[in-house]
Parts: sequence; structure tokens; C-alpha cells
Amino acid sequence: MRKLFFSELTSCKETKLHSAPHSWLPLEKGKLSKFAGHSTSSIESLMKMPEPAVLPHFKPADYVDILAQIHEELESCPPDEKSCLYLLQFQVFRGLGEAKLSRRSLQSAWEKASTIHEKLIFGAWLKYEKKGEEPISDLLSSCGKCSQEFKLLDFVSQISTGSHEISYDDESDVFWGSPVVHFRIRDDMIACDRRKLAALSTPLYAMLNGGFRESHLEVIDMSRNGISSIGMRAISKFSLTGRLPYLSADAILEMLDFANKFCCNGLKDACERKLASFICSRQDAIDFMECALELGCSILAAACLQVLLNELPECLNDEQVVRIFSCASKQQRSTMAGNASFSLYCLLSEVSMSINATSDVTVTFLEKLVDSASDSRQKQLALHQLACTRLLRKDYAEAERLFNAAFTAGHLYSVVGLARLASMRGNKHFSLKLLDSVMSSRWPLGWMYQERALYLEGDNKLENLNKATELDPTLTYPYMFRAASLMKRQSVEAALMEINRILGFKLVLECLELRFCCYLALEDHRAALCDVQAILTLAPDYRMIGGRVSAKQLRMLVMENVEQWTTADCWMQLYDRWSSVDDIGSLSVIYQMLESDAAKGVLYFRQSLLLLRLNCPEAAMRSLQLAREHAASQHEQLVYEGWILYDTGHCEDGLQKAEASIAIQRSFEAFFLKAYALADSSLDPSTSATVVSLLEDALRCPSDRLRKGQALNNLGSVYVDCGKLDLAAECYINALKIGHTRAHQGLARVHFLRNNRTGAYEEMTKLIEKARSNASAYEKRSEYCDRELTKSDLQMVTKLDPLRVYPYRYRAAVLMDNHKEKEAIAELTKAIAFKADLNLLHLRAAFHEHVGDISSALRDCRAALSVDPNHQEMLELHHRVNSQEP
Repeated sequence: MRKLFFSELTSCKETKLHSAPHSWLPLEKGKLSKFAGHSTSSIESLMKMPEPAVLPHFKPADYVDILAQIHEELESCPPDEKSCLYLLQFQVFRGLGEAKLSRRSLQSAWEKASTIHEKLIFGAWLKYEKKGEEPISDLLSSCGKCSQEFKLLDFVSQISTGSHEISYDDESDVFWGSPVVHFRIRDDMIACDRRKLAALSTPLYAMLNGGFRESHLEVIDMSRNGISSIGMRAISKFSLTGRLPYLSADAILEMLDFANKFCCNGLKDACERKLASFICSRQDAIDFMECALELGCSILAAACLQVLLNELPECLNDEQVVRIFSCASKQQRSTMAGNASFSLYCLLSEVSMSINATSDVTVTFLEKLVDSASDSRQKQLALHQLACTRLLRKDYAEAERLFNAAFTAGHLYSVVGLARLASMRGNKHFSLKLLDSVMSSRWPLGWMYQERALYLEGDNKLENLNKATELDPTLTYPYMFRAASLMKRQSVEAALMEINRILGFKLVLECLELRFCCYLALEDHRAALCDVQAILTLAPDYRMIGGRVSAKQLRMLVMENVEQWTTADCWMQLYDRWSSVDDIGSLSVIYQMLESDAAKGVLYFRQSLLLLRLNCPEAAMRSLQLAREHAASQHEQLVYEGWILYDTGHCEDGLQKAEASIAIQRSFEAFFLKAYALADSSLDPSTSATVVSLLEDALRCPSDRLRKGQALNNLGSVYVDCGKLDLAAECYINALKIGHTRAHQGLARVHFLRNNRTGAYEEMTKLIEKARSNASAYEKRSEYCDRELTKSDLQMVTKLDPLRVYPYRYRAAVLMDNHKEKEAIAELTKAIAFKADLNLLHLRAAFHEHVGDISSALRDCRAALSVDPNHQEMLELHHRVNSQEP
């Protein structure tokens, strides 16, 4: 293994910045070269950090303004335009990194779809976005909750038939020929009602009762018109009854061709619907789609499209499918997707980019997306995404043209692509000039300073990166660059502190990898092992060292330098880390325990709880699914199924699973689940007694200290809500005795309610001292002290976790109380720039209203309602502000 690793590593010309130089890894078992002994070139290799990617997202310079525009347009636009607006909203939230909000917008686009094409496209998109839920679709189905996006729509029956017949079969019309006309097809003669057949279309009416020779013939030869005698008899029957007989797909295709040649719309419609029922597989959809596009059959094409999109992303590995989407002309795209071509290619482009952002397929889909764009905002997105792909493919001239077009259309972020291209040509001065012109025309954003730093050196570079972090602390690159710079100066401890700043509030795999390198440099193999195991928990196939070595290989190498833990050791370590609120450390221990013969269902469940606390909901759901798969008994499986249902929004079904589990065997987890779900779902005060009883039942059942501490903590919270402070304090104290550190917060609340602010402050101080992740503890402690100490604690919160919004709101409110309106609004604006938060927007809207800036207040209201359309206080403020607008 080690030989393989080093052969891979040394075959590469250089080591990327975020990767560990190979000399940091053990050359002999149990030994690691000291960091101080590294050559300058080895450390320099760490500095060759890849530039931050040019993101292929719609990133308006002022997302609040765009969200406000979208909300305003949604209020007044016709129904058939709503889906496109929700798609744009989805793209804005996607660019902001707001996964939940973007998915909700996609759901709204599906719900507001006005055409069947939009319905099936957005349904397929939602299914693609929810790929992680497919393994539990059976569970959702059993509860009658299976997502509709997982099912094929029976949309053919939903399309209005209308009347395609013409009125030429009126008895008053004079037909000169015989009432019966025979069609000869080779040796067969098919008798047809002349009047009924003529009613199928204008061309047939003209042929059978017009100035054509056939009007006077009793026998017409149809042998050369591509119709068989079986097909012609079926057409004759259809002309009489309006219904198709049961025939093979080939015979229906003949009739469809006949209907297309003679413009028989009713017959064509019926044939399309019948053929749609024959589509059972991808190959069926491919075969029928070619026919549908050739003959302009929109119903049949939509049926085929749904089957193909239902198999995303796998179907894009099929050359026949790719050819259909890649070669479709504008008219064929209209046949296939109606007016939803842009939405279709938006989906296809996204899926293709996730597979291979530089492939020819991706380029073709993005070109179709550009061609399908119908307004400025759609063009901005399409042009920018195609430009990003061209840049990755090193097609620099075309990338520059596209970035320029997107920038000219109003997509300010595309200046990043133009600056990179200028730098590649050796003209960094022009890159800086471009960015300076953008920054001088509006208030600068964090990404602008980050990009500007790429073209500077030394102190100027660090100064711009520091400014980028100040304006947008969520940007990863500045932390990594600063950490790497410190490592270059052999200040590994300082580098570790820098990378810990972002890992304290944002779990980023690249940052964990860089911290892994820091720990190796310090020869702290246990800590390095912790990080690589956390990486593997989040991404089992993750590759390090610039993607050249799997994280699993590095883990094996590091483990050679670490003393192995027994199962008992692992449980002790897990208790210690759980108690110290070291969630990443806890994840690592559980990863190691899963390699043993321990009960895996329980461990995967613990893993899911940690991942939720670390704001990794998708990974948490994967762990819950694994817990379900590895459950040791039926009652245990029912509990995990209950949590899955609860976490996917099906609380009542989760409760039923808990009850079913209890019916089989009384267990801690079943009672805990039932209590948790009941407390969360019911507003009835009388529910508290039931929740207390359930938690007491849980505590009587066998379990480990980790879970019993959580149950005691929850029970204490219920007692506090009921005003039973003595019982609450007893629960919290018992929880603390078994190492549930978070119980300090509950006990502090009890002290506060007893008018003992000093005791509450001291209790929270204990939590701060014990917890590794303590931003929330500082925030809570700020409620129990005077204004100056509150200010100090909240500054610490913002330093530890700049994504927590309460400190900004508090500081803004204090400024407003002191009549410093501009400063108060600026404090909120600082946070809004990098976090689309309802509460921040709500408060800023109220401040704008207070100072009489009604247009700004209305803009914030509309943007906030894009974040949460049903927020009652926001709706009331919006109504009040809207009535004041001149």
C-alpha cells in the first residue's frame, strides 16, 4: 500500500497547496520526519494553491434586489410565467449556497407549473435533487407519502382532447361521389364511409368531395402511401366511432404517419395517446421520440421525455439519449418541451456538469440553453455557465467572448472570468483594472476582494484577503491561503488556528484536509487520524493530494503511527468527545468503531445525530438509512424508520412507527422518539404531561449515558416550560453527572428564571470552558449579563461563528435605540451581504420604514417573503409598507 502511495505521489510534477508534501508521511513505521527538517522547496510546494473556482452559478451583485423583483413579478404575472420565475429564484438561492431554499423554490416551480411539460421537467428535477431519498421511497410509499416526483405522471389523460373534427360531415353538405369509397392496398379492398372519412381533415375532404379526380372514384389506390390494409381498416373504424381498435405499435405508427400526411388532427392525437401507452423502457422512449420529433407529435414526445428524464443522471450515459437532446432543432425542442425548453436544458446542463463539466455533452447542452434563453436574466445565467465550461476546457477565446456577453447583459460576477483570462495572458494589471472599475461602481463584496487578491503579492494580497473575510467570512480560500502562508513560515500552530477559524462554523472537506496536513507537520498523528476519518465519514470516496491518493490510503498510513484502541477505549473516547461538544472528534471515533463488530445500527444512528448538529443533513440522512439497514431487530428498525419519517416532514407517521416499536418491545429509543416528535408537533399545553411520561418511560429502559443525558436534558426543558423549576434543575444536574455538558445551558435558564442572573452567567461560563464548539454558549451567556459584557460575548460569537444572526440583530437594535439609524442599517447590511436570513431582512425593512425609506423597506419585505412566503409578521409589515408606497 505504501509503495503504491509513493509511486502515485512521486509521479506527479508538483504537490498542490492543500495537500500534504509526501515527505510528511512516514517513511518507516512509527516515524515521521520533523517539520523543521523540511526543505524550502517542500514547503514552497504547499503554497501552490489552486485558485478559487469561477463558480458556474447565477450570482447577481445584489441578490436582495433580484429576489425582491421576483416576488413583485410573482404577485402580478399571469399563471403561465410563475414557474420560470421560481426557476430563477432557485438559481439565486443556489448561487447563495442556500440548499433548502433552492429546493423549496424548485418545489414551487413544480407546483405552479401551468403546462404538462413544466410539470414533468420540474418533477424530474426534484427527483434528481432528492436522489438521496430514493432508498427510502419504499418507506414513504408504505405510509402513503411517496413523493409524487418519484412517479411517472399519467399526464396523457390530463391533456384536453378538444374537438379536432371538422364540420364537413353535416348532412346538408352535398357529396357528389358514392357514399362508400373503397381503398385498394395491394390485393385488399377496404370500404370506408366517404362522408365520415372526409370529416377527418381538410385535405381528405378536398380529396373525397372537391375538385380532385378521387371525388368521383369509387376505388382509390393507396398502395403507395405507406399504410397497410390493417391500418386502413383501423382508420375507417376510427372515422365511424372516434376510437382506435387494439393494434400493435407498428400499425399505430402507420396510422400516425397517415394522419400526419393528411393533417388528420383527431386521428393523430388518438395515435399519439395510444403510442404513449406502449412506452415501457428507455429504448421505447428513444425509438418513439425520434418518430415524435420527425412528425411533430407533442403528446408522444412529452411521454418519451418523461421516461428519459425519470432516469437522470444514468440516461446521459446513453449516446442515443444524448443525441436526441443534442441534435434537436428549435422546432423539435418546441415539440418535445413546449415553451419549457429553457427549463429542460437548465436541468440537462446541471446534470451533465455534475457528471463532467468539460465534456462535449455539457457544452452542447449549454449551447442549447443559451439558444433557449428568452430574457436578460436567463441569458446571463446561460452565457456565464457556458463561459465557465469553456474556461475549464481551455477554450480561452470563446470563454472570453461569453464572459463578456454575460457581463454586458448584467451579470457582474462574470468579471471574475474576464480577470482570470487577462491574468493567464500575463496582464494582471488589466485584471486589477477590471475589478477596480466594478468595485468603484458599487459597494464592494467579499468575492471582489478575494478575486483582486489573486493579482497582488505580499502584504497587499493578504490585506485584500483579510478584507474579503471581513465582508464575507464564508469564503474558504482566504483562510486556506493564510494558513498556507503561515506554514510556509513554519508557524504550524498559527496555521492550525487560522484553519480552525472556518472549521468552527463551516465543515469544508478541503479545510479538513489542510488541517490534516498541519497535524502531520506537528507529528500529532492522532489528530490527523481524526480529521481523515471525519473526511471519510462525509465523503467515503474522497481523494487527497490533489485528487491523486484516496483518503482511505492516507488513513492506513497514519494509523501505523497511532496506538490502536479497543472497543472499550472507543466508547470512553466517544463519551469524552461528546461531553466536550467535539462533534468532529465524535464522528471520527464512530467511524473507527464501525470497523469493529459492534452493533452498527446504533452507531450509524449516533453518526446521523452528529451530522445534523454539523449542518450536514444529506449525510445525516444517509447515516439514518444505514442505521435502518443494519438494525439488529425489528423494533430497532421501526425506530430508525420513525426518525427518517420525522426528518422528512412526516411527523404523524414517525409517531406511528414509534408506537409500533413500543408494541413489540419497550425501548429507550422508541419512547424518546415518540416524546420528541410529540413535543415538536403539538401546541396543546396538555401534551407536556404525556411527553414527561414518555421520557420517564425512556429513562427506565436500558441505554447508554450519551442518550440518557439527552433524555434528562429534554425532560428538564419540558419541566421549565411547565414552570416546575425544581424538577427541571434536578434533571439538568443528573444529566451533568453523566457527562451531558449541554445541560449547563438548561440549568442556567433555571437560575435566570429564579432571578439569579449571576448563577446563570456562571453556569454558561462552565459550558464555554468545557465545550469545543461554544459559539452558541457565548450567545446564550450574553442574555445573562450587563450590556458591556453582552457586547463582548456577542463579538466573540461573531468571531467564532459569523453565520449566527442574533449578534447582528442585537447590535443593530442597540444602535437604533441610540438613534444611530445609518449604523444600525449598516450592521444588518453587513450580514445580509453573505446570508439570506429572514430575521435580518425583516429587521432592516422595519428600520427602513422607521426612517421613511419606504422603497428600501418594500424591497426588503419582498426579498424576505422570497425566503419565507408564509411568515405572518413579514406579511403584515409588507402590507403596511406597501400601502405607504406613493
